[in-house]
Amino acid sequence: MRVLIVDDHPVVVTGCRALFTSDPSVEILEASDAKDGHRAYLQKHPDVTVVDVSLPDLTGFELTRRIRRDDPAAKIVMLSVSEDPAFVVRAVEMGIQGYVSKSDDPRLLAKAIRKVAAGERFVSPRLTEATTFAGAAIKASPLTQMSPCELEILRLLGRGDRISEVASELGISYKTVANTTSMLKSKLGAKNHSDLVRIAVEIDLRR
Repeated sequence: MRVLIVDDHPVVVTGCRALFTSDPSVEILEASDAKDGHRAYLQKHPDVTVVDVSLPDLTGFELTRRIRRDDPAAKIVMLSVSEDPAFVVRAVEMGIQGYVSKSDDPRLLAKAIRKVAAGERFVSPRLTEATTFAGAAIKASPLTQMSPCELEILRLLGRGDRISEVASELGISYKTVANTTSMLKSKLGAKNHSDLVRIAVEIDLRR
């Protein structure tokens, strides 16, 4: 089984390797950002890909969208420091098969990888319980209203990028970003661009 870990924290990759030290049938591959992760996926075709929600260049949601665009059958486990139930719901809606928090017992990540590799789904029990009892809060969360592309644009606006810089970073047209920004203002109730940036910072997609 080939497992690709896309995370910019060396300790996470080291920990993943340690989880499977006693199992020579598991090969751990690694990438430290989304673009390298996407490239590694296309070159290595891993059985399971573990994606951190927060990466240096793109969100894990956007990386997942790109991987699934090229391979709709991709098996993905999302790993996040955030325990916001809205993140879990968004991941499930995107077709991600596993979700584990970085504060969970590391053995749960190993369990998630094996279950997803076998064609099953896995969300850590603690997050499943939190999501079950957060119905109203999830519906009110802006995260559940946005596509991966919208989330990525919002994240870049939140770190202070101009529309032209966002377009260059994502490889899309200025017009597309401008139109999406306008839709985000309407969707999130932002009065102007500064208000939209404030909302982006409050949501904190760096998590």
